[in-house]
Amino acid sequence: MGGLIKFLPFTYSTMLVGTLSLIATPFLTAFYSKDLIIEMAFAQYSFSGIYAFFFGTVTAGLTAFYSVRLLSLVFFSVPNGTKKSYINSHEANLAVIIPLFILSLFSIGFGFLISDMFSGAGSDFFGNSLFIHPNNITLIEAEFSMGVIVKLLPLIFTIIGALSAFFIYNVFPNILVEITETSIGRRIYSFLSAKYYFDIIYNNYIIKIGLQLGYFVSKILDRGVLEWIGPYGISNIAVHTGTQISKLDTGILTTYAIYMIISIISLIYITFGLSFSLFYITDIRLLIVLIFTLFLF
Repeated sequence: MGGLIKFLPFTYSTMLVGTLSLIATPFLTAFYSKDLIIEMAFAQYSFSGIYAFFFGTVTAGLTAFYSVRLLSLVFFSVPNGTKKSYINSHEANLAVIIPLFILSLFSIGFGFLISDMFSGAGSDFFGNSLFIHPNNITLIEAEFSMGVIVKLLPLIFTIIGALSAFFIYNVFPNILVEITETSIGRRIYSFLSAKYYFDIIYNNYIIKIGLQLGYFVSKILDRGVLEWIGPYGISNIAVHTGTQISKLDTGILTTYAIYMIISIISLIYITFGLSFSLFYITDIRLLIVLIFTLFLF
């Protein structure tokens, strides 16, 4: 909606505290867990550890960007909703306010006060409930052996992401419009807006194939071939054949005579012509005689 900071001050305060904690602002609770996890990944000194550290650091910057972007679009930007929506805007009831207030307090000072007890070097808080193999203990390495720049890199990316979102959505909001006016900008915007085209790929190449396969099995195999070969097809053929044969019974004597002549000729051909042709395939004289006989009758 935008511009809700004056209508929902308490909600804004708790959202601000939650956002600052989420992006691992120094001395807030998430800072002592989020950065520690990233540092311990680097302290493994392996390819997988460096890989996790790199993408964890980049993700920290992206998290800061979209978190500040959320605050900007909901609370700082120009109001975009209807007048009725803003008039009816109000804080939540106590069932929501009290938990949010408690969570905000813990987000501010809980990590600073007891982080050493949970994850400090040499802490035995978890005891045997959380076993870590000695070869995988990297806490000491992350605490004392890592360079300062490595420790500060997630924080640097966080600051860059937060400041970028703040300036783009509050100070220079037209920059997004200017970017999308270019061909490359529109392609990038479409790519990001379409969620990297994962839904298109999933729907066109996975869901569509599954639906086509299901349609084929249902319409062609189940309701097509199986029914045609099965009882429905056999009974239908029997009824249709019986109906067609019954039409031969016309009650006209000349028609019956034609049936008899055709039957006699067919019997002669099957008896003599078929066996004759099996031994003399190239000799078709008997077949010609039978055809002329049919026309003479």
